[in-house]
Amino acid sequence: MPQRPRKIVLATSNAGKIREIARLLDGLGIEVLAQSALGVTDAEETGSTFAENSLLKARHASVATGLPALADDSGLAVDALDGRPGVYSARYAGVDATDDDNIDKLLAEMADVEEAERNAAFHCVMSLVMPGEAEAKVAAGVWHGSILRERSGSGGFGYDPVFLDPASGLSAAALTAAQKSARSHRGKALRAMLPMLRQALS
Repeated sequence: MPQRPRKIVLATSNAGKIREIARLLDGLGIEVLAQSALGVTDAEETGSTFAENSLLKARHASVATGLPALADDSGLAVDALDGRPGVYSARYAGVDATDDDNIDKLLAEMADVEEAERNAAFHCVMSLVMPGEAEAKVAAGVWHGSILRERSGSGGFGYDPVFLDPASGLSAAALTAAQKSARSHRGKALRAMLPMLRQALS
């Protein structure tokens, strides 16, 4: 029986996500390939949930490359905004919006929200699709916190500068890579996925 490939394609073009996931997979003997390096374009995110979009992206990358594909769909849900930006987190201020554009829109919408009402959570759903297999493997993670009134910290990406981690009292952008991996929605989802990933690639 031929050995399964120990290569995996990450179904994202988001450089920040690629760095974080590759770091979390480091030392497992798995070759991590960005889909862009294989000529794969982004899948159209037509799902209404993180889970739907995660699965769409993983299937798209696996079919295009013939390799196992790991996709992450994640975003920020703010209680005071009825769960927005949610699945539109990356394009909250428009299709071509930058991280700063999205943060500016979020802070403007939160300007009159009191401290006690600024609760938010990062959500992440990961999907692993193996070539020729109908069923995907799925894992999820949540990081609870709140929205700051201004940016803090110089690390991370996305909404990290305005997301307060209650355990440390720091913004997500002020945490070290190790601290963020231990606390974050993505770190939690990937740790839940690891046993399934190891089994699938063994």
